[in-house]
Amino acid sequence: MAEVLVITPVKNSIETTLDTAKAIAGSSVAHRHIIFNDFSSEETKSLLEKNKDLIGYELVHLEDITDHPSPNYKLVLQYSQKIALEENKPLLVIESDVVIQPDTLSRLLNFVKNNAETGLVGSVTVDESGVVNFPYLKFKGRTEKLIKTNRSLSFCCTLFTPQFLEKFDFMELDEAKDWYDTFISKKSIELGFENYVLMDAPVWHRPHASRPWKQLKYSNPLKYYFLKFWKGLDKI
Repeated sequence: MAEVLVITPVKNSIETTLDTAKAIAGSSVAHRHIIFNDFSSEETKSLLEKNKDLIGYELVHLEDITDHPSPNYKLVLQYSQKIALEENKPLLVIESDVVIQPDTLSRLLNFVKNNAETGLVGSVTVDESGVVNFPYLKFKGRTEKLIKTNRSLSFCCTLFTPQFLEKFDFMELDEAKDWYDTFISKKSIELGFENYVLMDAPVWHRPHASRPWKQLKYSNPLKYYFLKFWKGLDKI
């Protein structure tokens, strides 16, 4: 029986998505993995369908349940929270530019089993060489195995405990935003929970591989900020 509900929102970037799915399938913990296809291209949709039984994940095409344009992170969180609460399981977001280790799920689950006050717990992100990278550069150089933090957790690889899911209804999430890492991190603390980052359970992160336009922040910052503010992309 699955111990955790794992979700992966996807918008194209099929190569990294399949890497993510294969890594999750190789986990040492029984799990249920759902990929949410957020209006990807027909090629991506076809490859997701082709690989779902080969790798072992469920697939939800958001175009079948909404006509709201991508991104639909709010809907994914709401849909997933309902399932997690019905099944009384933790909810783990693993994004499509992240590759976990075989023991990542077990480390996260063991931590929350022994720390009942936890709202959110995330794995620190590292590059291919094992060096802490975005979005956890704020913790680069830290030597602790565990960091309790009031700062925002990224949802690259973050687990929401059942206790937190019971206390905060994702139907209350702001319609005007695209991403909810900061808001939900703060909400957890506001509700009396504690948030942690496991520094000894790193996951490989290829920043923005799932949203390539964000690479413009480094190669063409003027265009990046035009898209972010003028076009209203990436609202947090």
